[in-house]
Amino acid sequence: MGNFFDINKAIVRLPSKDVTKGLRSVDFGDPSYELVKAEHDAYVKALASEGVDVEVLPPLPGFPDALFVEDPALVFSEVAVVLKSSRIERSGEGEILSRSLENNFHDVFYLDDGFVDGGDILQLPDAVIIGLSQRTDRKGAEALRIILNHLGKRSLICKVPSEVLHLKSDCSLIDCDTILVTEKLADEKTLSGFNKIIVPEKESNAANTIRIKSKIFIGEQFPATIQVLERSGFELIPLGISEISKIDAGLSCMSLRWSQ
Repeated sequence: MGNFFDINKAIVRLPSKDVTKGLRSVDFGDPSYELVKAEHDAYVKALASEGVDVEVLPPLPGFPDALFVEDPALVFSEVAVVLKSSRIERSGEGEILSRSLENNFHDVFYLDDGFVDGGDILQLPDAVIIGLSQRTDRKGAEALRIILNHLGKRSLICKVPSEVLHLKSDCSLIDCDTILVTEKLADEKTLSGFNKIIVPEKESNAANTIRIKSKIFIGEQFPATIQVLERSGFELIPLGISEISKIDAGLSCMSLRWSQ
């Protein structure tokens, strides 16, 4: 296996003008379509600048959250799994996305029971952690574990704190031995064995990052976390996410990423 972070393929979807109606757990006002589009464009440009071949799917009118393509699917190098959302507003996204997945992957599996959001799945070099949350239930997690076992992948289940939307809202793998994590998840047993960098107080949303090769993409509005990571020797690409944050999203949500 090559370097775990040698990502060279990604799928994204352009936001539709319905993005202003996106789901949110706390109302910070409607996002601006124009500003969401600008943030998304900068994100795609940053992926491409790191040598990622990005497939850009068209907007999906009527699906405000469809630009968050990570939630309806889980992808590996040659295999994809179409997941099922617990939110009626997002039902149908996986089926539509599957058309692209079937063009990109040798095998595509479908979750046949329960509900799982991709935001609740943390991939590690030797395992997959599935978080039980507001959007992922036990039936879905167990059904996904059956698929993962069939694929020869070890999986673990953890409980996401009730005030946290998704597992990856509060943690991300920033190298093979280190997890960026909030205080809420710092003592989670499935994350034991990793070095942990705790995001500074009042910047909990900074925990959602993605690593592409040697670079970590992070929200530019988190200066304290940026300083901590830079002092730890990490190379960063700060990106604006203030508008997408209004609809419970972060950097990992906007793409499906894999090595081919």
